[in-house]
Amino acid sequence: MVTARAAATFDPDGRSAAAARGFVRDALLGWGLPEVVDDAVVLVSELVTNAVVHAGTAAEVCCLREEGTVRIEVTDHHPERGLPSLGDGPVSDRYADPDGEGGRGLLMCSALAERWGVEYAAGRKTVWFRLALPAPVAGTRYAVPATPGSDLPSGPGPVHVAVVQLDEDGRVLAWNPDAEALFQYPAATVLGRPWADLAVWPQSAGRGLGLADTLRLARWEGGYGVRRADGHEVEVYGVQVRVRDTEGVPSTLCLLVLEPDRAVLRSPARTLPGERSDPTGPRLDLLAGPVATDDLDTLLQRTVERARDLLDADAAYLLLTTDDETEFEVRAATGFTSGHRRHTRFPVDTGSRYDSARLPSVHEDLTTRPTGLPLLTGSGMRSLVTVPLKVEGRLIGSLGIATAAPGRYDNEDALRLQFAADRVALAVESTRLTELERLRRGSLSFLVEASDLLAGTLEHEQTLALMAQMAVPTLASWCAVYTKGDHGAAAGLAFVLHEDEDRIDPLRDLLDKTPAPDAGPTHGVRFWSAPAETAAAGGLTDSPELAGLLGETVVLPLTARNRVIGLLTLGVPAGVRFRQEILELAEDLSRRAALALDNSRLYSERTATSQALQRSLLPPDLPEIPGVEVDVYYQAAGEGNEVGGDFYDLFTIREGTYGFAIGDVCGTGPEAASVTGLARHSLRLLAREGLDAPQVLRRLNAAILDEGARSRFLTLLYGELTPRPDGSTELSLVCAGHPLPLRLRTDGQVDRAATPQPLLGVMEDLDLVAERLVLSPGEVLLCVTDGVTERREGSRMLGDDGLAEVLTGCTGLTAGAVAMRVQRAVERFAPEPPSDDMAILTLRVPTQRSS
Repeated sequence: MVTARAAATFDPDGRSAAAARGFVRDALLGWGLPEVVDDAVVLVSELVTNAVVHAGTAAEVCCLREEGTVRIEVTDHHPERGLPSLGDGPVSDRYADPDGEGGRGLLMCSALAERWGVEYAAGRKTVWFRLALPAPVAGTRYAVPATPGSDLPSGPGPVHVAVVQLDEDGRVLAWNPDAEALFQYPAATVLGRPWADLAVWPQSAGRGLGLADTLRLARWEGGYGVRRADGHEVEVYGVQVRVRDTEGVPSTLCLLVLEPDRAVLRSPARTLPGERSDPTGPRLDLLAGPVATDDLDTLLQRTVERARDLLDADAAYLLLTTDDETEFEVRAATGFTSGHRRHTRFPVDTGSRYDSARLPSVHEDLTTRPTGLPLLTGSGMRSLVTVPLKVEGRLIGSLGIATAAPGRYDNEDALRLQFAADRVALAVESTRLTELERLRRGSLSFLVEASDLLAGTLEHEQTLALMAQMAVPTLASWCAVYTKGDHGAAAGLAFVLHEDEDRIDPLRDLLDKTPAPDAGPTHGVRFWSAPAETAAAGGLTDSPELAGLLGETVVLPLTARNRVIGLLTLGVPAGVRFRQEILELAEDLSRRAALALDNSRLYSERTATSQALQRSLLPPDLPEIPGVEVDVYYQAAGEGNEVGGDFYDLFTIREGTYGFAIGDVCGTGPEAASVTGLARHSLRLLAREGLDAPQVLRRLNAAILDEGARSRFLTLLYGELTPRPDGSTELSLVCAGHPLPLRLRTDGQVDRAATPQPLLGVMEDLDLVAERLVLSPGEVLLCVTDGVTERREGSRMLGDDGLAEVLTGCTGLTAGAVAMRVQRAVERFAPEPPSDDMAILTLRVPTQRSS
């Protein structure tokens, strides 16, 4: 029957064998089976090596405690490999070669295990072995010297050993009679209650492991308080062991005695033959002090400072591994006079077994054999002790203490420091995971906000400013954006920002003197030293404007649509280095910013092109007409449009005769503008050929119909005016489907100046007639498009009557004043801005003044 179970999976890499050895050792020692640890570790090491190195798959290790034996299973996912030949026959392949690599684990199983075997299943192979547990032997297993009287169990009655079993959630599963006697709770009242309701845990937040974390350890021993039924707290000494039932469900078994009876449970320190009775001296506690568990930097700094003080060192440091466990990063240090740089990185594996960060090591004199740690270079330190920080067999960091005196530390100091590191490792890893989660959430929030801001504008200059403002000061202390032109042109400095506004101008001056960075690859971070070199060459490094300004500088390409369109440069002050998380976040920002920058560039180019084409459709300067005032107001609908479906024109036909036109093409925007250009240029050409107004419009109608599917119908008011010697002006008008022109007489009367005729672009044969009109001095002819008459507010519309009412009040005004009054009346008619193109053309014959 299986009484306990522990299992773990190890990735197919070179570290898995060591991690598996540590896992099996911890599991068996936690079950109190030190007798079989050595054989089990040797066999598991070989089998896991076969799985991850030779088979190339992950290895699953499962330890099962049975009655009288321990069964260990190693499973890989490469079942087609052959088995070694263990008989007396000839060696047929390398798996059967005792001196070869393959199959050695199975040969060792045959030699060391009581029983072993291989089981095959779909897609997997399991090698298992059993190790017999030695039978209990009567007699002394180990002995310790006489215990001081103060440590012996005491009390008026028998010693009670409470047995409390807790489930995975920390709730009471079992409660023996001694627990009832010690804590005065009947079993029925505590079963199912959280143990945290009764236990008074001494370590508050930041001062070591909490109760929940301790209950998940394989084995723990120490003192704390328990609240009795009468409300009083009693101090107890306890041993906690993590176990699993036959179904693999974990629970925690707690043995508790009163604090004066602690000798009953306390594990004596074991000593090997020839060692001193207390080889490691007093145990170290690196978790003392009120450190918040969510503040990783403070926790690490307090840890190195306490390690330095407890071991009387001159300096100490703590390194943490990166996510891929290939590099160390300096996260905390104290006592280094040469000045260390936080977040400096270097490889975990140096290639030397004597400098392995995975094992405790003692360096008696660094001048004789220097270590490869950059932090110690030039520090004056000579003695060094380093120990690994491990969690579940995985290397998470390294703790080191150093002193200027040689030969200061020995193996006993390394053991004391390793014990302390083992206790602090879980707290460090838990706090680091909390910090990583906080950074991840902060990064996502930052990128979401950045995306929203960048998506909110298409202005090129504003996009550049937003990029810099998001980078400073969140990612760096200063930022510069370079943009590239077309055809491989060099990048040019486009925007500079510093968190201190007084330093923006000196920084820009320096970057102007520095050659722009090369475009380089389309992705990735590059370090850039050119600004610092330029400052050093010009003797500006120590100038007040640049003092402390130039530290580490990086360049990130702004890549959009597989093309580098610019460069994002970030810098930090002297003595500061970028953290890897910041660089990764900067890469994400650069990708989003590049797309926004390219979109703004494309939008600016398109807008500039559109405006240039649209301006070409507007008429040039209006000609001066003797004896006639002319004024025009024009407004196109749509963002970025300067001309649309409505248009106007005024031009010279021949000496003394002028043509004018105001029209409306169906629709708005560029499509309507294309027909606008056709109409305006055709009118000028046909009128100057000597055709009268009806002939001009019939020819224009034919030209529009010739456009086929691209044609649009057109309403047009076209006329020819000729000033007379008597001060009046003669007009010839054709109103082809257009809003009728209005005539303002000198007495304020308003009437229509033409009659409606068929619009253009619909029928081939048009019967158009010119209507003649004479404007007397002081009279006004108002011509508008439907954007004026069809101005709406809800169900209300300005209309012809509303326009006539506005025009009635314009008696005596100049042509320009009439046009502006009409324009204001249209805008004030409704609170919303006009949604249609609008054109207003006014002609006025000025009143003759007597001398």
